[in-house]
Amino acid sequence: MFGFEGLLSPPSLPECDESDPVESAVIRSLVRSWPRRATVRRVEPELDDFFDPAKADFPEDLLPFREHDLYRCLDETKKDRLRAWGWIAYNKNVMDIEQFVVNPGFQLLSRDAFGTGLGDRHRAAALQSMVDEEYHTLMHLNASAATRRHRGWPLREDALPTAQTVRRHHAAAVGHTDPRAAALTTLAFTTVAETSISAYLALMTEDEGVQPVNRATVALHRRDELCHSSITGDLVTMVYDGLDADDRHTLLEGLRDGVDAFTGSDLTTWRAILEREEVTGAGTIIADVTADSDRKPMVQDCSAIRRLCEHLGIAKDVRPAW
Repeated sequence: MFGFEGLLSPPSLPECDESDPVESAVIRSLVRSWPRRATVRRVEPELDDFFDPAKADFPEDLLPFREHDLYRCLDETKKDRLRAWGWIAYNKNVMDIEQFVVNPGFQLLSRDAFGTGLGDRHRAAALQSMVDEEYHTLMHLNASAATRRHRGWPLREDALPTAQTVRRHHAAAVGHTDPRAAALTTLAFTTVAETSISAYLALMTEDEGVQPVNRATVALHRRDELCHSSITGDLVTMVYDGLDADDRHTLLEGLRDGVDAFTGSDLTTWRAILEREEVTGAGTIIADVTADSDRKPMVQDCSAIRRLCEHLGIAKDVRPAW
């Protein structure tokens, strides 16, 4: 149902449009021994060649306080710094989720931790997905590094808190004394992340006013994730079919918590950024945005995880509104 057949292939760099010079530069920056370097008889443009200082690092529409008077009255340099921080934070969120939520789940699948009877082909698919996730992490790290170089601002990731999804996953997993229950919770969060992250990535691909390097990085990542969503759906379905009632209940709880975590609003990172930038009235801005009942969550498209839950017959149990 979710398209696992035909998706297994040797680990490779993310597929790019070779006619797009920006996407090609993003890929070349991943591995300096990129094979085309030995065969193309011309100087290949580097990632930095496509940085446009006149373009924003992050879409204005994704700033949760963009309409707040205290933000609107800031000078343009301060706004530029906040948008640059937005891009660094976006990348850190992606990298955190890949490293601490997604890959732990794929690792469990790669060793058939739930006794499903996964064969070599299925376990290899999980391992290949882990390789992909490492490339994705490197892509986003490279993009953040390019922003730091060109803007001349430190913008250190370690100044920011861990992503909300990672924090919620950790809390849910350590809340189980049974290792199997903790593993099922990890699988649930992995499932939500892999089936929903393409919607999160899509937020960065439409704004023509944003850095071409940033948009290309996200577009490349999103193409891979659309494939991963299918692989994850098939593997989780196989696991679910072999679970008893108690294990299914644990997985269901994890899916419910994972969806809430992935789509929930969290201003912890923006609070840290505003305070670090010494923005006047930072506390007021965060308080006002938090209290705004009309503010919509950043990620609203849950169609992929909803389809998987419908296939498993648990959609209404994960989110009644579905």
